[in-house]
Amino acid sequence: MQTLLLLIAAYFIGNLSPAFILGKVAANIDIREYGSGNAGTTNVMRVMGAKAGVFVLLADLMKGVAAVWIGRTFGGETIAVLCGFLAVIGHNWPILLKFKGGKGVATTMGVGLMIHAPFALICMGLAVVIIVLTKYVSLASIIGIPIWTTLLWLGGSELSHVLLGIALSILALYRHRSNIQRIMNKTENRFDIKKKLNRS
Repeated sequence: MQTLLLLIAAYFIGNLSPAFILGKVAANIDIREYGSGNAGTTNVMRVMGAKAGVFVLLADLMKGVAAVWIGRTFGGETIAVLCGFLAVIGHNWPILLKFKGGKGVATTMGVGLMIHAPFALICMGLAVVIIVLTKYVSLASIIGIPIWTTLLWLGGSELSHVLLGIALSILALYRHRSNIQRIMNKTENRFDIKKKLNRS
């Protein structure tokens, strides 16, 4: 019963949407009806500005941290892995928001920091470089998460961590499938993080 409660708690932690809440509180809008329609960092930054985007990034990241911490503290490492995965699922498909959430990248970052912080930080640094060079946030996401998974495997991490990485990589690729198509067609929106931060 305790395990089930931990897993349910992790899913509902993922349901908490700082993008949606901030949009309602600060601007009286549903962020999912603006921009890309995504309840995540990039869309908030485009619609509401850099400061709002950074807030959402950190809040979504902390959801992943909290879910893994709860699972690890009260259930052990395998439960921690499952809680991390369910937090991302809850972010992507939140029942509280009629299953229309974000793409789970920031929450995945939080999970990654709790599972293997050095590898996660390497991939986050790589993601920033990709965004600066290409202006494609989506490209950074679909490259960074699989590389984190590869580092887990090459670094000899336990099987549950590698399997989590594979699952999160598949989720990231699935959620970004339209972005991948637009990148291939050279129609993906470009995003200049330096300009956004300078305007904040």
